Amino acid sequence: MTSFAIKCKHVDLHTLKHTIVMGVLNVTPDSFSDGGLFVTDTAVISHTKRLISGGAHIIDVGGESSRPFSEPVSPELELGRIIPAIRAIRSFSDIPISVDTTKAEVAERAIDEGADMVNDISALRFDKNMSDVVAQRGVPVVLMHMKGTPGNMQVAPCYKDVIGEIHDFFRKRINFCMERGITREQIIIDPGIGFGKRFQDNLDIINNIGAFLDLGQPVLVGPSRKAFLGCITNRETPSQRDNATCGAAVVAVLNGASMVRVHEPDCVVDALKVACALRMRKGASD
Repeated sequence: MTSFAIKCKHVDLHTLKHTIVMGVLNVTPDSFSDGGLFVTDTAVISHTKRLISGGAHIIDVGGESSRPFSEPVSPELELGRIIPAIRAIRSFSDIPISVDTTKAEVAERAIDEGADMVNDISALRFDKNMSDVVAQRGVPVVLMHMKGTPGNMQVAPCYKDVIGEIHDFFRKRINFCMERGITREQIIIDPGIGFGKRFQDNLDIINNIGAFLDLGQPVLVGPSRKAFLGCITNRETPSQRDNATCGAAVVAVLNGASMVRVHEPDCVVDALKVACALRMRKGASD
């Protein structure tokens, strides 16, 4: 397993020690599985403590829903959701915080308030100033693959070679980042489960994480509560898909993912500990 160090303000996260788990904190009224649940400081603090106790290494704070067919919100509205949440977390914890945004203004303000990294579902494509913010601040950045926008990504997505096309996308975006002064050590790639993907595409991506490893970057996978898991398990309600999320996360990590993004980390962390122990034992006996 390749080792990566994700350098944050207060701590370096090393993927060789364990899979890095990113816990989801949506401070939106309309996210697909937990919209409206964490919009007060009290709720933010309570849920963040729960994510930390469950084993999360990073808290990913999002103030704009990216569910299928969602509409974008203004930077002012997004900031009004994200900044109070970051301040609330920083009132009691130094845990690394990721800001889930496509807007340079939001990312910069969030970093000023204590965020450690940027998680951009557009891979720095939606805001021409985002690459400058990431380069100048020297923070880690997640580049996610998405076909289209959240508003239209699930309108008949189609690929001839989903793995090859995503691989080519990442190669180009990594080169773009390096041309703009972002170092390889800052870049994390996310193939974008559920973002402009068909059912079979999501399965193919998880089964073929290894195809992205030659790019030399840590791979983050975010299968948590996604619709494809509901199709497999017949669980219509997203919050009922946490057990299914564990299965997808384990397979992704065994296939080479270094990071997973999940809503409920406790069961995922336990499942990954067992999977990694078995993998290490197998390696020692081979």
